[in-house]
Amino acid sequence: MTTPTDSSDSSFHTHAVSSEDEIDFGEIFASLWAGRKIVAGVSFVAAALSVVISLSLPNIYTANTLLSPAEQSSGGLSSLMSQYGGLASLAGLTLPSGGDASKSQLGIQLMQSRAFISDFVTRRELLPDLMAVDSWNMETNEITYDPDIYDEKQNVWTREAEAPLLPKPSDQEAFKEFIEILSISEDPQTGFISVSIEHQSPIVAAQWLDWLVEDVNAAVKSQDVSEATKSIEYLKQQVASTSLAELQTMFFELIQSQTETVMLAEVRPEYVFKTIDPAVAPEEESKPNRALICIVGTLLGGIIGSILVLFRRKPNASIVLGNR
Repeated sequence: MTTPTDSSDSSFHTHAVSSEDEIDFGEIFASLWAGRKIVAGVSFVAAALSVVISLSLPNIYTANTLLSPAEQSSGGLSSLMSQYGGLASLAGLTLPSGGDASKSQLGIQLMQSRAFISDFVTRRELLPDLMAVDSWNMETNEITYDPDIYDEKQNVWTREAEAPLLPKPSDQEAFKEFIEILSISEDPQTGFISVSIEHQSPIVAAQWLDWLVEDVNAAVKSQDVSEATKSIEYLKQQVASTSLAELQTMFFELIQSQTETVMLAEVRPEYVFKTIDPAVAPEEESKPNRALICIVGTLLGGIIGSILVLFRRKPNASIVLGNR
């Protein structure tokens, strides 16, 4: 004979388990209120640590410059290439390339390339100011170096490094460090390019930015002048080796176009980028945001304190398991 199930016991069991599974916000608030001294104490300690940390961080200054592309028309060369390309092909000749790649895009990519930045740091002797700065004195405009990394008096790198690294930072280390402080953005609508550099010294940041733009202009100009000079020599050889009047005319016009390229490059220092707004030493630091650090640290302390209080609270009476 089967004993009937007591529906009231089953209902009570379900209700008890469901009640235990629910979060009692009132009990949580009561526990937090009871442990408010712990929460306040942890929050105070976290706030004090945040203040100490924020004050220990060095000021970082950001120098900015605004550039515009100094695009140069190569339409003359491109036009000549399209005009005489077929004639040169029939004669079995290969003419110099007349590609019209954007000089500004080339300059942006060059500015962020490992080879260019490594050469820039070495040629401008930036390595100590890039890798070993400890502090900057606003009144004297003097940079102090970390003695554990670099000895300024002896001009010796003193840092401890494990192989394959050496006491003196490598080109790859310098590139990684420089790319972290360099920022480049281009406005797709106007084509203007904004470049910024961060450093503990605002004077250094502005100087590096000026040098960077100057060296990019010089590098691309030197490359174009070299290519145009080689093209002129090549075309002169072709003039001397042909007796066809039409080919000679073509070569002379190409020589004239390349000569114009060399001439324009020599008289234009701002070959790739024109400076719209030059870099100046900023008067106010851009980092760190000390107020934000203190606020976040205090909030984090409050959260940690609340978690400690909730973990320490005593559970209620035993859980009702119900009847089987």
